[in-house]
Amino acid sequence: MTPGKYTSPLGRTLSEYAVKVRSFSRNARLYLLNVIIVGAAMGVFRLLFNFYVLSLGFDEALLGRLITTSSLTALLAALPMGYLADILGRKKSLLISGALTSSSIMVMVLWPTEGTLYGMNVVSGIGQSLWAVTMAPFLMENSGEKERTYLFSFSSGLQMAMASVGNWIGGYLPAWMGAYQDVDPESSIAYASALAVVALVATLGMLPVAMLKVEQGEKAAHSFDPFGILRQKPGLLTRLLLPSLIISTSNLRLESFITFQ
Repeated sequence: MTPGKYTSPLGRTLSEYAVKVRSFSRNARLYLLNVIIVGAAMGVFRLLFNFYVLSLGFDEALLGRLITTSSLTALLAALPMGYLADILGRKKSLLISGALTSSSIMVMVLWPTEGTLYGMNVVSGIGQSLWAVTMAPFLMENSGEKERTYLFSFSSGLQMAMASVGNWIGGYLPAWMGAYQDVDPESSIAYASALAVVALVATLGMLPVAMLKVEQGEKAAHSFDPFGILRQKPGLLTRLLLPSLIISTSNLRLESFITFQ
């Protein structure tokens, strides 16, 4: 009997994935470590931010405008951020996007005024946009053809898994912070303390990115030229962007609906 002859399809798949994961480059593994840390932190943030804004005494209308501001900024900033990522390089772009995201959260905690909330949602949207346009080229440049598909799918699955972990932690974090400070777990103080922890963890997540190894004089292997694509294939870019726009809009409405119930 040949060993492994009757291995289940799931077992073979997991074994193949394990082999591919072991072949990931050092830079790819550091990036995945960043995904684990920041993914969990942002899962907590997305759960608690709405409650934090409402605990400050602001209404649902303002909250909806804040969410729209962040999403719209990320959309409008995508093109200039794509060019900026090519100029700065992948490592610097990831570091800057992380710094923008974590600092925007901390500023909203320290100065929770309406103007600050709007301004920091703009900053957060820019950070999200810079990360989004940098991630795919970075993974392509730090993987070979054999493991590239596995790296992309593993990264995507890890992001979703860590977002779920963050949501789970976020359900308990205000209570923990409230008990530590002897305040109501649904008070703005408890939510602010929880978000401050999120900002600190997100900052910690930048350490793996800081350890990325970049060759001196290395240039981006995959430059971002959406206008060139638009000139050559005007319908292609629209078909690629339209599903993401619809999904993003649906998620925004769903998030607002859940929050307001």
